[in-house]
Amino acid sequence: MQPACDLTSVSSALSLSSTGSTFRVLLGVTGSVAALKLPLLVSQLLKIPGIDVRVVTTDHATHFYDIGEVPVRVYTDKDEWEMYKTRSDPVLHIELRRWADLLVIAPLDANTLGKIASGICDNLLTCIVRAWDMSRPLLFCPAMNTAMWQHPITAQQVATLQGFGYVEIPCISKKLVCGDEGKGAMAEVSTIVDAIQQYLPKPAEKITAQGDEH
Repeated sequence: MQPACDLTSVSSALSLSSTGSTFRVLLGVTGSVAALKLPLLVSQLLKIPGIDVRVVTTDHATHFYDIGEVPVRVYTDKDEWEMYKTRSDPVLHIELRRWADLLVIAPLDANTLGKIASGICDNLLTCIVRAWDMSRPLLFCPAMNTAMWQHPITAQQVATLQGFGYVEIPCISKKLVCGDEGKGAMAEVSTIVDAIQQYLPKPAEKITAQGDEH
């Protein structure tokens, strides 16, 4: 029989410790050029009292931003495999799923949109999504080239995610980095932050939660 997992030591080792009154936001970032806004999004969220933030990134997303500029822990696919050595070791995508009160994928590129809609889980982020607690909110912010956005399968895949109960933060129209102009750009950071704030517990809920800890 394998020894029971010490959740306190696991949380400490994975940098997942936080107080019971903290609202825990897990940000997923995928391989869209809009990933360059990740440092700004994190910094804006950290200005909100009572929020704790962690980031899960795909490998392709790191092409667009510098992990060193993100002021919170960033988890990668490499972390998933390096942390698991034997049967008694914690599984990172399960620990992150347990830790988070809210999952926000910003940006959600066309590739990962298709994976999630199809149930594919071949990296840390998509494994978290596949194992996600459906009683907790999941927000997604599509971002892709206008031609990709206009492809008929995109609307089908977005509808599939909405059918799962996930909440779309719609993309917007603007001149894209590639030079094209039209819909497909990720929602503004301020819009995403506002959407996240809608899920923060009200003061009365915080008092109840704190009372439940005693």
